Amino acid sequence: MGYPKITRLLKGEGWNVGARKVQRLRRELGLMVPPKKPRKRRQGVSTGLPTTATYRNHVWTWDFVHDVTMRGGKLRMLTVLDEYTRECRCIHVDRKINAEKVRQVMGRLIDEHGAPEYIRSDNGSEFIEYNLREWLATEGIKTLYIDPGSPWQNGFIESFHARFREECLNREQLWTLTEARVVIEDWRFKYNHIRPHRSLGYVTPIQFAGLALEACPLTVATPPVRRSLDFLYNLKETLTPPRLTNYVAQFG
Repeated sequence: MGYPKITRLLKGEGWNVGARKVQRLRRELGLMVPPKKPRKRRQGVSTGLPTTATYRNHVWTWDFVHDVTMRGGKLRMLTVLDEYTRECRCIHVDRKINAEKVRQVMGRLIDEHGAPEYIRSDNGSEFIEYNLREWLATEGIKTLYIDPGSPWQNGFIESFHARFREECLNREQLWTLTEARVVIEDWRFKYNHIRPHRSLGYVTPIQFAGLALEACPLTVATPPVRRSLDFLYNLKETLTPPRLTNYVAQFG
């Protein structure tokens, strides 16, 4: 304990001592508490220079969001965003997400949208895992890791998370994992196709991506012709066959 706490305890026992005297005696007796050694944080190695996205699929960014269901179960969400068009490529919802699951989700997104040139993230253990970084290198994706404790360096995903929590997570009562997947995927669809984005001139990310495709078609991956198979699989768990058919007919 430090000298202020020791002084308080001594006075409580009836000793007439001051804090300065207790501090001096602690030093003479060598009872000073050694300072804590700073913990060295693991940090990923960036393979590309910090860059600003100038076209679609130039820079993607990803991170995690945490929440709970109404029954107390944990929810962990992996979000992936295109920094140029602000398209939300994916919100993968699960109880646990490790580096292998991150790689599987990224592989599916590459099949649907093409591979980005850069991927920006913090130094979370899932993102700096050796096998994942090796796999990203084989796909030709350069990694951009922000400095530890500097979330402002990944501002696009942080801003998206604020909107996601305010407009979806804080407004919905999610009772099960399956319900969370359906509700969150619905919100992602509205975010990409319906919700105007102020920084894009009050057009939706999909509309902005279409304008970017017309302006520079050679630098943009072909848009997907169908929605995620994982999402349709999740819908099968909660929707009856007639409702599922109507949903697919409506949203594709």
